[in-house]
This record gives sequence, C-alpha cells and structure tokens, in this order.
Amino acid sequence: MTFLCIISVLVLEQLKAAPAARLMVWQAAYAEFLEHQFNGGEHRHGVTAWMVGVALPALLVLLLHVGLDYLHPLLSFGFDFVVLYLVMGFRQFSHYFTDIQLALRTGELERARHLLAQWRGVSADRLGSAEIARLAIEQGIISSHRDVFAPLLWFMVLGPAGAVLYRLSIGMSQHWAASAWPMAETDNFSRFARQAFQVIDWLPARLTAVTFAVVGDFEDAVYCWRTQASQWADASSGILLSSGAGALGVKLGLPLPDAIGVEARPELGLGEDADVEHLQSAIGLVWRALVLCLLLLALLTVASWVGP
Repeated sequence: MTFLCIISVLVLEQLKAAPAARLMVWQAAYAEFLEHQFNGGEHRHGVTAWMVGVALPALLVLLLHVGLDYLHPLLSFGFDFVVLYLVMGFRQFSHYFTDIQLALRTGELERARHLLAQWRGVSADRLGSAEIARLAIEQGIISSHRDVFAPLLWFMVLGPAGAVLYRLSIGMSQHWAASAWPMAETDNFSRFARQAFQVIDWLPARLTAVTFAVVGDFEDAVYCWRTQASQWADASSGILLSSGAGALGVKLGLPLPDAIGVEARPELGLGEDADVEHLQSAIGLVWRALVLCLLLLALLTVASWVGP
C-alpha cells in the first residue's frame, strides 16, 4: 500500500500540484503563533514549543492512521494519500527550475533573477546568467531532498506521521532561526528546533547523497563528499551539494556578489563551471534518483509479498 500511495501521489502532483505557496504561508503563521506563545528566551521554552508544534501533531497523525487502518485499510490509504500529497512537493521545486531554465535560454535575465529571488528568498539583482544557473542547481539539489526524498523516506519508515514530522521539523527550524537572525546560533529558543532537525535529517541527507552518487559520477561524487562537504557552513547541505556537484561533474559554490560586496563560499565539485547547459543535467539527475528510489521500494514491496 505504501508503494501504491507514493506512486499515486507522484502522478497526481504532476497533473495538479498542491498549493505550495498557501501551505508555506500557513506553516509560517503556525510557527509564528507558537513562537509568540512559548518564546520566553529560554531553551526549555523552545523544547516545549517543538514538542507541541511538531511532535504532538505527528503523534496525532500516527494515531489517526492506526485508527483508520483498524476500521478499514482503504480509509488509512486515503488519509495517507492526502497527507503525503500535502507535504511532498516535487512540482514545488521543478516549477521554478524549469521556468529559470527557460528564462535563461531565451535571454530573459531579469525574469530569471526574479524567479530565483522568489525561490531562494534572497535578492538576485547582481547575479549574471552563469551565477543564476549555478544557484538554481544548488537550490534544486537541496529542494529535491527536502521536498521529495526526505519526506518519502520518513513516510516509508513511519507512514504519514513521518512525513509530517519532517515537514514541520524543517519549517520550525528555518522559521525560528530566521526570526533570531543574526544571532540564530546562540538563540536559546530556536536551538532545540535546529538540533532536532539535524538529527531527523542526518540519515535522509546521506541516503540522498548516496543516491545522487549511484545515478551520477560515483567516484567524483564520493570524492567531493569526503573532501569538500565539511567546508560548507551547513553540514547537511554540504553533503548534498558536494555529492550532487561531483555526480554532475560541475563546480558549485564559489563566491557570489551580494548587497555589500562578495559572499565568500567554498568551491564544491569538479570539472566545468555550472551554466545554463547543466540545468537539464541536474533535473535529469533528480529524476534518475527518484526512479532508483521507486525501483528499490517496488522490489522491497514484492519481496514482502513473497515472504520467506
């Protein structure tokens, strides 16, 4: 049933994507509400807010899934389908990626900058075509993991509760850390949410990186992962980007112009500098990784049917 649910959600999402923008607004409002209610500037307040805002909803989803499955498997299947459809967003990143690629190929640089700024939430006014392509590949790699591969893994492990746990965990971590910027690293309230997400994302990030390596240039992906990932500020992102860059045979990272000068960023990957021609290769890498994951899940499903 898990495999059928995932396939059904992927097909429906290609036909009609969930309203990602509206869901993100609701999640941001939810995070702000919890922060307003619980943030007293102490670590224990952040722990309590996370338990109420992330762990409790995931537990309720788990109990509801079990209750519906007890009544009838089709009820739990429908519930799982709706939850996964709402929390997973393949089209959420592929929409931006495709539009940016089209804008760059037709020479619409300002439109590409606008789309990238919307996607990343950071101004792209000073970026050139090659820099936009490089950032789009980076954002596509990170988003494919956080919107597709990681939710799918947690869905396979804990059912809909796992997908909800991951989605709420990353939402609270990002929103509360952004609220505390530029003191996020020392902010008592957001610290637990950031630590909890690092734990929850530890295994999925590495499995996604391994998948990129398997469907791309394996040797370069592993080499870049081992030698370059630790240079990136965020450990999870560093693993994903270095593996993805090595698998694609392109260079990511590198310094970027920003509002106050140049943003220092380490070099990731090997080979050519990323440009618009590599955008199609990046989306191909993600699709191959997804097909591989579905194939493995299908084999596991068949094996469970056959039995010992």
